[in-house]
Formats: sequence, C-alpha cells, structure tokens
Amino acid sequence: MTSIAALYRDRDSLPLRTRALFTFGAVAALHAAAVVLLLAGTRPWGGGAVSWGLVLTAYLAGLKHSYDWDHLAAIDNSTRKFVAQRQHPVSVGFAFSLGHSSVVTLAGVLLIAGASMVGSLMEDGTAGNVVLGLIGSGVSGLFLLAMGLFNGSAFTRSAAAFRRSRAGAAIDPRDLEPQGLVARLLAKPLARVRRPRNIYVVGFLFGLGFDTATTIGLLMMTTAASLAGVPPFALLALPLAFAAAMTLCDSVNGMVMMRMYRSALADPRRKLGFNAVVTGISAVSALFIAVITLAGFMHAAFGLDDPVTAWLSSIDLGEAGLLLVGLLLAVWGGAALAWRQARNG
Repeated sequence: MTSIAALYRDRDSLPLRTRALFTFGAVAALHAAAVVLLLAGTRPWGGGAVSWGLVLTAYLAGLKHSYDWDHLAAIDNSTRKFVAQRQHPVSVGFAFSLGHSSVVTLAGVLLIAGASMVGSLMEDGTAGNVVLGLIGSGVSGLFLLAMGLFNGSAFTRSAAAFRRSRAGAAIDPRDLEPQGLVARLLAKPLARVRRPRNIYVVGFLFGLGFDTATTIGLLMMTTAASLAGVPPFALLALPLAFAAAMTLCDSVNGMVMMRMYRSALADPRRKLGFNAVVTGISAVSALFIAVITLAGFMHAAFGLDDPVTAWLSSIDLGEAGLLLVGLLLAVWGGAALAWRQARNG
C-alpha cells in the first residue's frame, strides 16, 4: 500500500511514455469492463444479438459525444495552460472525459436500479432538469471563458513576439506564456486547476446539464432496454461502453494537443508563428463556446425571451466540433509541410 501511495505522489516524475501507457491502460480497462459485463449479461439469458447491438450503439454515441465543441475547447485550452507551465499533461483528455462520463454512468446505474427521479431529470421544464442544467452550463461557460481569456493573453504575447522575431529581435521563451493583467486576474480562479487530474471535477460539472442529444438518447435507450427485459449486467455495459468510447477519443485529443503545443514551445524561433495561430484558434473557440453557453444559462435562469439568447441557446455544438478538429489538423499539417520544405530547401 505504501509503495502504491508513493507511486501516486511521484507520478509527475515518471517518464512521459510510462504515464501515457497508464492513461491508455485505464482506457483499455474500461473497454474490457464493458465487454465483461455484456458477456455476463447475455450468456445465461440469451438475446446476445440485441444486447451487442445496443452496446455498439452506446459506443458510437460516446464517440460522437467526444467531438462536441465544448469537449474539444475545454481539453485544448486546459492542455495549452499546462504546457505553458512546463508540465506534460498526458491525462487531461482522460480526466475530463472520465469526469463527464461519470455523470452518465451514475445516471445509467440509477435508471437500472429503478430510480424514477433520473427520468425526470431528462424532462424539460422539471425542477431537477433546470437546476442541473444551470449548474452544468454555468460552470462550463465560466471555465471556458476563463481559459479563453488566459490563452488569449498567451496569443497576444505570441503574436507580438512573432512580429518582433521577423524584425530580427531575440526571442524570449517567456513570450509564449500568458502574462500581464489578464493572467494575474485569472491566477486565483484557475489556482485549483494545477494538475490534469483536477480537470476530472470540471468534466463532472460539465456533464450535469444532461443537455446533449447523445447523453439523453443513451439514458432513454437504457430505460427502454430495461423495460424490454434486457438483463441488468448487459444494461450496465451501455453507459460503460459510452464512457469507454468517450475516454478513448478525449485521451487521444489531449495527447495530440499536448504534442502540438510542446513542439511549438520546444523551438520558439522556428515555431512561434505556428504557436500563435494554434493558441489563437484555441482561445477563440473557448470564448465562442463560453458566449453560447452563458447565453443559454441566462436565457434559462432569468427567463429571457429576446431573440439573441434564444438563438444562441439553441445552437448544437456537436457537428461544429468536427470543424474545429479539421481546422487544427489542417494547421498542424500545413506547419509540418512548411517545416519539411524549409529543411529540404
């Protein structure tokens, strides 16, 4: 027990590859647990084809949900913050996704156990649905606003340093870090977000809203399958498969963003422009989602009936997330091609 506790305390000193293996080992364990539960629930009673189909549907829903723009913005901007602080945040995506999927898994378990109150949380207009929706949207909006401003400060300094470097000025690595009034103002609100594991709580609070079609669809599917007589173990595999898929994609996303930002910070002179562009995209995406989320919060909390907040609160962020992924990959690919041509030339 002592050695395990010591390993937990010293995990930040472990090699990057080792920590990455631990992260994806945990993702693999979630996949294995979902399969074991499914097998345990289908062998004695039969009906395996139906159960496998439901679990596959839940898994695909988790994949889709991981590309919601708020997921991407939260993971991207959090990773940028940790890298700027000279950390190696291999588990940001996993921690966020695990926190988010914990809400879904807990709700699924309660549904299977017959807790009717969970069903009321999915009904628009009920007290529970409104309260949880306000908590989820309020926390996510404020967190993304803070991270967007924090990384916006980094973008401003990076862009200014890039302009100076083109004029022949020396590069100070601190030019890539958020500083100034905005960074100082946000230091206290973000003080508790010191390690990637702290993002678990953020992800959990993000998930309280039950405000996405994939989350609601999964819980409704779990309810319908329970009423249809699908065995309890097979039912438990549904939210676990959803969590396994989401943690896989979010972990990969976090790793990719970490590598992207670390490469940008490794050679400031060559990669200053790339760092500025990617940081700018991240900051703008976070601020964009924050505005939409907080508009929805105000629309629901104060009963506003103006067309602006009504329109913003109706925007679906699911499809937009894929656009953000494509944009970031295009920037990364373009930068890699430019560096290769410069090296060969």
